[in-house]
Amino acid sequence: MAIPALFDLTGQTALITGSSRGIGKAIAHRMAEHGANVVISSRKADACEAARDEINAAVGREAAISVPANIASKDSLQALVDATIAKWGQIDHLVCNAASNPYYGPQAGISDEAFTKILQNNIVSNHWLISMVAPAMRARKGGSITIISSIGGVRGSTIIGAYCISKAADMQIARNLACEYGPDNVRVNCIAPGLIKTDFAKALWDDPETLKRSTATAPLKRIGTPDEIAGMAVFLAGKAGAFTTGQNFVIDGGVTIA
Repeated sequence: MAIPALFDLTGQTALITGSSRGIGKAIAHRMAEHGANVVISSRKADACEAARDEINAAVGREAAISVPANIASKDSLQALVDATIAKWGQIDHLVCNAASNPYYGPQAGISDEAFTKILQNNIVSNHWLISMVAPAMRARKGGSITIISSIGGVRGSTIIGAYCISKAADMQIARNLACEYGPDNVRVNCIAPGLIKTDFAKALWDDPETLKRSTATAPLKRIGTPDEIAGMAVFLAGKAGAFTTGQNFVIDGGVTIA
């Protein structure tokens, strides 16, 4: 079946960090399904290779390659960009999905090391990677950048405060860069998921009582799945999202409005 023109990514290349599992893998899978060439990246080579093989088998072509990278290392990110360009020629879409949250508890209890790691991996690393990819997009007068933020960026928290700070910063990065890059037809947006059933968020849904509290006020009365985030990423990369920039798309089952 032909891919609808508004969502057709055929021949385009998407680099997705943190894409060996969870939301990142779902985004890579659906972008490949819509015609894109995708780059799977996370720290562990074996996990990247497994995701690559799964996606290629599902779409029936060599749609994905795997390039392990450590987002805390600028050199590693540059090598990731270089390997993507060496294979596919250019990067049309960047999805900054990789993030860290090593601490649960009140802000007063967080160590300097944990706080710095959160800010580095969730803000600075995105800045680095975008800065590596954006110049070529701007020169070609086209491209999209999507940062996976969180509803934590629009709400207060007593247990993941530093993470929420970092995710609010990601939203501001998108707004700032949308203004900077817009004249060159490069769009920058955020997706802010609510609670999604991933290993990353396991501490917030694995316990039945915690899950009950998390969904008590949600209009849909459940948590989400990675695939329910992937569709928005495809929208933002495709022609359907061509007039969309600087925005933060909350996908949370209605939690933040109830």
